[in-house]
Amino acid sequence: MRRTTRARVTLSAVLVLATVGLGATPAGAADPAGLHALDSAVERQLGADSAGTYVENGELIVTVTSEAAAKRARAAGATPRIVERSAARLGAAMAALEARAKIPGTSWGLDPRTNQIAVEADSSVSARDMARLREVAASLGGAVRISRVPGTFTREVAGGDAIHGGGYRCSAAFNVQKGSTRYFLTAGHCTNAATSWSATSGGAQIGVREGTSFPTNDYGLVRYTNTANTPGSVNLYNGGFQDISSAADAVVGQAIRKSGSTTKVTSGTVTAVNVTVNYSDGPVYGMVRTTACSAGGDSGGAHFAGSVALGIHSGSSGCTGTNGSAIHQPVREALSAYGVTVY
Repeated sequence: MRRTTRARVTLSAVLVLATVGLGATPAGAADPAGLHALDSAVERQLGADSAGTYVENGELIVTVTSEAAAKRARAAGATPRIVERSAARLGAAMAALEARAKIPGTSWGLDPRTNQIAVEADSSVSARDMARLREVAASLGGAVRISRVPGTFTREVAGGDAIHGGGYRCSAAFNVQKGSTRYFLTAGHCTNAATSWSATSGGAQIGVREGTSFPTNDYGLVRYTNTANTPGSVNLYNGGFQDISSAADAVVGQAIRKSGSTTKVTSGTVTAVNVTVNYSDGPVYGMVRTTACSAGGDSGGAHFAGSVALGIHSGSSGCTGTNGSAIHQPVREALSAYGVTVY
């Protein structure tokens, strides 16, 4: 979120929200909707018998700890990979971090590619806290790996067209609806800041806050006050737009893009899921870590793969292009919380 005194955007810009197509797509994964359908089917089939899924060379890889689970993964149409650590063991490692190493400036989440919990510590984490973090990790038998990231984890703005409220600039993510009423989703740390939202700083109202959730989650809902021009398409920042037809949870290894009012369209990959981020003003849980980075003024925007909505941008650390760590709130959780759908 960026504090602003003025901005130059048009009303039509905010009503047609930001987007991406699928960039740098691995062979065999050109259909994001098909990938997510298979991932959901595998999740239903295996549940806690899988330690996570990811995309590799266009294939959905399912991590399992037994041959019986591997057989079920093959039957569902995915490729199994037997790993050392179960979902329960990795979950216990995350619980230990939550209990013993909840340090502002850190985040952790599941990286099924290495069968570990991947911890990141930003530049604000002191040497003393790093020593505590490493001590906790060492006690968990290799289930945790730690890396430093530049900058600091900051709630910011990423995704779609600019929106303004309470003296701040954020970005809208996705247009959604419930019955005949239309809304847009954005970040909860944005909707915490204001009840009335405009397309320009000090401009006419385009929407009012209907719901907000931050910390713990990071999503908010704004109801349009005029729905005359609120299509379910998104801005590609190249003169074109793309329809959003479905929503899904991101899969580690998949290619995505982010479109925002500050950085426009950037691309990257998903690197971890079920991520906890310890922001300075409170933690958020169940997030997704990506390399589709952003800058101040992008908070609340959209993470996409083709026509599939994936997430609402929350924040990042050390982001330049596709270097650094960017976080999004899974959009399906927000859709469920408010009983709305993309259209």
